[in-house]
Amino acid sequence: MDTNTLAITILLGSFFVMIFLRFPIAYAVGLSSVFCMSFLGMNLNDVCRLMVKGISSFSLMAVPFFITMGVLMGSGGISDKLIALANACVGWMRGGLAQVNIVASYFFGGISGSAAADTASLGSILIPMMVDEGYDADFSTAVTITSSCEGLLVPPS
Repeated sequence: MDTNTLAITILLGSFFVMIFLRFPIAYAVGLSSVFCMSFLGMNLNDVCRLMVKGISSFSLMAVPFFITMGVLMGSGGISDKLIALANACVGWMRGGLAQVNIVASYFFGGISGSAAADTASLGSILIPMMVDEGYDADFSTAVTITSSCEGLLVPPS
């Protein structure tokens, strides 16, 4: 068995053993990775350096600002107006509130260009509305998350 196959076996084997023993997933992922790295003889200092280098991207600096913008748009009432417009467009159809969620995400995605801001702003309004209307909470969350990601496909963003 070559080194890569053995490393993958150690990684997955230790992960599934820890999951079976009811370790929290974060600990199972972390500890199985440490086991695999120690088997491969990797220096933990190099691993930490590479992890920090991976997240120190200039483009990631904008994410907190987009989320803040989404929260401000939600508290300022812009989200309510976008939801009212989406409700006028598709609210009368079957599954109307789920479709309102999707259309509002398209509108919001064209404005903000951020899925995180879309989820923060519209999710806090639409998920409770959908649950109150009888939609399942898991379904409401899934619709909000996927429509937030699809909102990025709108051309202005």
